[in-house]
Parts: sequence; structure tokens; C-alpha cells
Amino acid sequence: MTTVLPDAPTEVIAPATQAGRRTELPARAPASDAPETRRALTGVRFSDLMRLVGAAAASFALTWWAFSQLLPLQGVLGFIVTCFALFVIIFGVLVSLDESGPTVKDRVISVFVHGIGVLMLLALSSVVVFTIVRGWDSLFHGNFWIMDMSATGPLDGLDSGGILYAIIGTLIMIAIALAISVPLGILTAVFLSEVPGRYAKFVRTVVEAMTALPSIVAGLFIYASVVLILGFERSGFAASLAMTVMMLPIIIRSADVVLRLVPGNLKEASLALGASQWRTVWNVTLPTARSGLTTAVILGTARGIGETSPVLLTAGTTTFFNVNPFSGPMVSLPLATFNFVKSPEPTMIARGFGTAVVLMLLVIVLFALARVIGGRGAGVLSPRQLRKRRLESVHDLERITRGERAEADRPTVEQASVDAVAQAAAVAAAERLVARSRRGRRRKDDSE
Repeated sequence: MTTVLPDAPTEVIAPATQAGRRTELPARAPASDAPETRRALTGVRFSDLMRLVGAAAASFALTWWAFSQLLPLQGVLGFIVTCFALFVIIFGVLVSLDESGPTVKDRVISVFVHGIGVLMLLALSSVVVFTIVRGWDSLFHGNFWIMDMSATGPLDGLDSGGILYAIIGTLIMIAIALAISVPLGILTAVFLSEVPGRYAKFVRTVVEAMTALPSIVAGLFIYASVVLILGFERSGFAASLAMTVMMLPIIIRSADVVLRLVPGNLKEASLALGASQWRTVWNVTLPTARSGLTTAVILGTARGIGETSPVLLTAGTTTFFNVNPFSGPMVSLPLATFNFVKSPEPTMIARGFGTAVVLMLLVIVLFALARVIGGRGAGVLSPRQLRKRRLESVHDLERITRGERAEADRPTVEQASVDAVAQAAAVAAAERLVARSRRGRRRKDDSE
């Protein structure tokens, strides 16, 4: 309940102090009965929509005039950047005509951020659409999905040859690279987050430096150390090692950040209950960070699956099927795309763009599988885990019910002791009766 106090007097005089001096408080301004006007910074009004449309039209017209009539400028990228900059400036001027300073800043920053997001989305969409349009003809030939290029020449049409050998090579290489990099990356991230110290700082510095490592350097390292020094031939396994070198820093750095975001009170509670550090990491830290660790693996996979130069140096190139990663050259989808588009023939270029489309589809499928497998948050169970949890609960309830029934049917200790005393008393009374009857019979015999 709120109590409304009366307004203070216009002048309050305190009691007399030393030497007869008095203290006077300043007069309070009378309270206004008008309600406070709230400034709305969110939402889209009709005036805002008109400003957006007007600023967009004006910026486009000015940019077109500048590029076509005023200045010797050309290029789509420069046109878009100039148009966007003019759009933000004109929109800020239009908002400043009717709004105050904080509102102008909020509107301009909001339009700038949303505009950058729209531009990035348009750039990504343009790349995807351009690739699909250029490779559209090759995607609708059945041989494109089930054949290799061993019997196909540069002048052959799209009804000959395919990229199945590159798809199989990519899957084999990325599978080996993930089998090596995921355990090593997550274990290293656990070490960095759970065992702090000078050595952990050194390892973190090396990992951050390797994040910017050029892919050609990784390919040269594996080629020099594995192929030349150790004597292995150029194969899919060597290419997988080069992919691993590129993927490890991404996975370690991302997983380290995710593991450090796990609340400390969860780990402290596990340790307080008597669990060891290893059990805490296995049962508390890793399940809590499962979704973030999946994202780290996805980022590493995206880095490794798109590499071309390391595969070219370590795996070689071929046009035949090869499912043995330890013998013979093997081709991945990025390398096949590079080999196709460097040809001047239109059919080979179409195959290259079709191969790029297949690579994008493969990456999307792998990302979806990773999200399904480990993308759930901490404590979120799958349907199979929910069914298992319900069955376990039913079994536990039945076990507890059987125990309660057995406990109810079993006599207590006090009841058992009472029954034993009563039985012993009954036996003693029966024995006394038998002894009394024997004595009476004996007396009878003696009297006779």
C-alpha cells in the first residue's frame, strides 16, 4: 500500500542551533499535475516508413546520377556502398527534422545495423543464386551424380562424366580429419579451461596464432613432414592430416570459449558432493556445453571441408574412383571445382559450378546432422532418452512399491519379540500342566 504524503511547506525552519543561528531549507517547486511524456524508441511508425522509402529513393537517384553523369565511377560493389552511405545520411537528416537528439541517434544506428545485416544477406544470397544458376544444367543429368571423369574429355557434353569420385573423396577425408581433430581439440580445450597455468597460456597463444595460419603453409608442412620425410605417398590420408592442421585451432579456440562459459557453481557443487575433477568434467561441464561444442565442431568442419591447396599438395589429383585413403591420389569437391573452372570450355565450367552446388548441399547436410546429434541444450533430452527415462521411472516405482509391501508384510522386531515371549510363556504353561498331571497321576498310583 502506498501512502501519499502531503506537499512540504514552501519554507521549513529548523529549531535554533548554537549562538541563536537558524537553518533554512530551500523552497520546493510545486509538483506538476501533468503526466510525464514517455519517448517511444521502438516500433515502426508510418512517418518512419515514409522516411525509409524517401531516403532509399533519394540515395538511389543520387548514386545513379553520380555514377552515370557526374563522376567516372563504375562497378556494382561501389554503387551499393555509395548508395548505402547516402541512404544512412539522408535518413538521419530526415529524422532530425522532427525528432530530438537521442531519438535521432537511435533511429540512425538501428537503420545502419539492420542495413548491414540486409547487405550481408543479399551478398550471401547473390553468391548462392549465382552458383546455382551457373551449374543448373549439370545438376539435372543422372550421370553427374553416379560417374567419374575417367572417360570424359574437356569437349564432351554434360551427358558424360560425373563427380561421384569427388563426393566420396570429400567424405572420406573429412571423416578422418574429424576423427583426429574432434577428440584432440576438445581435450585441449578442457585442459586450457580446467588446468590454468603458464603452460596453458603458452598453448592458448600457439592456438590463437595458428588460427590465422595460411592453408598453403599447412599443406606444405604435411607434404614435407609426411610425404617427403616419412615416405608416405600422396593420398587422402595425407590430405586429412592437412585438414586436421587447419581445423584444430578453430575447434580448440571455440570450445575453450564455450567451456569457460559454464557456470562455476555447477562445477563447485559437483566437487562439493565428492566427485573428482574428471567426473565433474565428464558429467557436468561437457553436457552443459554440448550445444556450444557442436558449434565449435561445425566451424572446424566448415574450415576443413572447403580447403583446396592443402588437398592439391598432399592428395594429388585424379579422375578415377579411389576409396582407399592410404594409397593413390584422391580428389575432394573443392579441388574438383578448381580443376573444372580453370578450363576454358563452357561444359567444364558448368560442371565446376555444379560441383560447388553439391559442396554447399553437403555442408548443409553435415551441419543439420551435427545440430540433430548435439545441438540440444543442457538438460534437453531426445525422444529416445525421454522414453528411456520414463521406463526407468516405472521400474523404480515398481521396485519401491514391492519393497513397501514386503516391509508391511514383514513383522516388526517388537512384534516378533512379543510373539516369541508369548510362545515361550505358552510352552512353559504347557510344560507345567504336563508336570502337574504327571505328579497327580503318580500320587494316585501311590495311594492305590
